[in-house]
Amino acid sequence: MTKSLQTEVEELLPKWEGSFKKGLLSFWILFSLTRRPMYAYEMKDEILEFSQGSISAEDNSIYRVLRRFINAGLIVGELQASQNGPARKYYSLTHIGTELLRQFTERNLLVFQSDVFITTIQNFLDNNN
Repeated sequence: MTKSLQTEVEELLPKWEGSFKKGLLSFWILFSLTRRPMYAYEMKDEILEFSQGSISAEDNSIYRVLRRFINAGLIVGELQASQNGPARKYYSLTHIGTELLRQFTERNLLVFQSDVFITTIQNFLDNNN
């Protein structure tokens, strides 16, 4: 017995989206720091806002990425006193982190704004509904 197309898509789509979203988490964390320095918990809300609710991140995932970024010199963390409890570590972009994000955005994201891409995507959606 073969699976229906819809059943196959329903099984494959969450797996594909999961891989896609894991890769995007690094981008969203760096991007969230373009506004201002922030602590890890604040990044969760920023990521949800920027991704329009399509990406949520667990604390452990965020901290894992932050450690990797610190080790790579893309961000720095600074402990600051808090008015509401213990001190918090605020993260901010370094010059190399800012430049990496700028070049990544130009090379990999601005392509989605091109007329050719927009037209091709719209044609694909129109022809496959």
